[in-house]
Amino acid sequence: MTSPRPETLAKLTPVLTKRWLSPDAWRIGTYERLDGYAALRKALKAHPDDLIQLVKDSGLRGRGGAGFPTGLKWGFIPQGDGKPHYLVVNADEGEPGTCKDLPLMTHDPHSLVEGVIIASYAIRANRAYIYIRGEAVHAARRLRNAVQEAYAKGYLGKNILRSGFDLDLVVHSGAGAYICGEETALLDSLEGFRGQPRLRPPFPATHGLYASPTVVNNVGTIASVPYIVAGGAAWWKSMGTEKSAGPMIYSLSGRIANPGQFECGLGITLRELIELAGGMQPGHNLKFWTPGGSSTPLLTAEHLDVPMDFEGVAVAGSILGTTATQIFSDQDCPVYATYRWLEFYHHESCGKCTPCREGNYWMVRVYRRILAGQGTHEDLDTLLDTCDNVLGRSFCGLGDGATSSVTSSLKYFKQDYLDYIEGRTAPRLSDKQLVGAH
Repeated sequence: MTSPRPETLAKLTPVLTKRWLSPDAWRIGTYERLDGYAALRKALKAHPDDLIQLVKDSGLRGRGGAGFPTGLKWGFIPQGDGKPHYLVVNADEGEPGTCKDLPLMTHDPHSLVEGVIIASYAIRANRAYIYIRGEAVHAARRLRNAVQEAYAKGYLGKNILRSGFDLDLVVHSGAGAYICGEETALLDSLEGFRGQPRLRPPFPATHGLYASPTVVNNVGTIASVPYIVAGGAAWWKSMGTEKSAGPMIYSLSGRIANPGQFECGLGITLRELIELAGGMQPGHNLKFWTPGGSSTPLLTAEHLDVPMDFEGVAVAGSILGTTATQIFSDQDCPVYATYRWLEFYHHESCGKCTPCREGNYWMVRVYRRILAGQGTHEDLDTLLDTCDNVLGRSFCGLGDGATSSVTSSLKYFKQDYLDYIEGRTAPRLSDKQLVGAH
């Protein structure tokens, strides 16, 4: 393990993570001692439209993967329409490698609660929901406790801090379906229906929860709001890059000395992140990595110095996504890794559309053949052809994401596939695991 250089250590910018190591950080007393709910008091004295403009000016972009400008999304909500407005927080974090929202809710749930109150006030919503993944039992308990504490202190409920603003907040646990991370499937699930994506348009901004105007934002996005209100747009933009403002929590896992969460300004490189994590594990050299989870195209050791912001990663041919940076070495197999990811997408497909339902089903079987040493050269064309019929033709973006590792691994590591097909690499799957793959 190597120690980071001082100039690299200086890249750490603990904002959303600054309270995580404080004793009892999840309790309201600790949160208030560390400036908690001060931003709410400031926000309630401002006009809601001014708060929306502040978030626009800050350049805050969605932390859930797409990177859509947050203030712009809030501004889409029609005002004076006579309908109830809703804020829904997407806490259904379930993609392989993605793990930034769960520690935030576990260690600092009040930052999310405060962000929910401010955002709800800005969009004139009197009811808000946090939709959390069903398996996240511990985080859900911490979150529900934080909500109860906030009600007891007058931060939630009727006439919050004598401002005349009312808000009720509900923490809802899902049933553990990956599809519910897609915002319209989440809304269907929240309404009590089977979680499946909706046809768009209409969009949630006008026809969301209960056919009413709704904002759906990620945990990290909403938890950023109190800091922007407290520090101002210029302060937020002083971190990150011109088009990708602010800090980001990078979740590093895999073949590194110290896996974990590293909060840095957007635009840091993987080389610097690996240095912050103590370097690669002894005997391992970087071979491939995901910049934003399993639904983002793989990158290689040649991309070590790509700026890890929305634009930089896109230029390199991938997507920043949820900054779930999974790091693989020369001792890992990109074909097998892609197969395991594809198994996940095949299992989690909601089945609503044919491209995702059937495409992932058949690609899994092709991978099993290849990994069992029974693949053919034609299988590689079949994989690319199947991806072409899934990408852009699925009902939602989750089907598209399933193709990312397939096409990118074939682009960079075709030789690894050929080694299985031509017998240079020993099979990784047995005949028993090959059942149904023909």
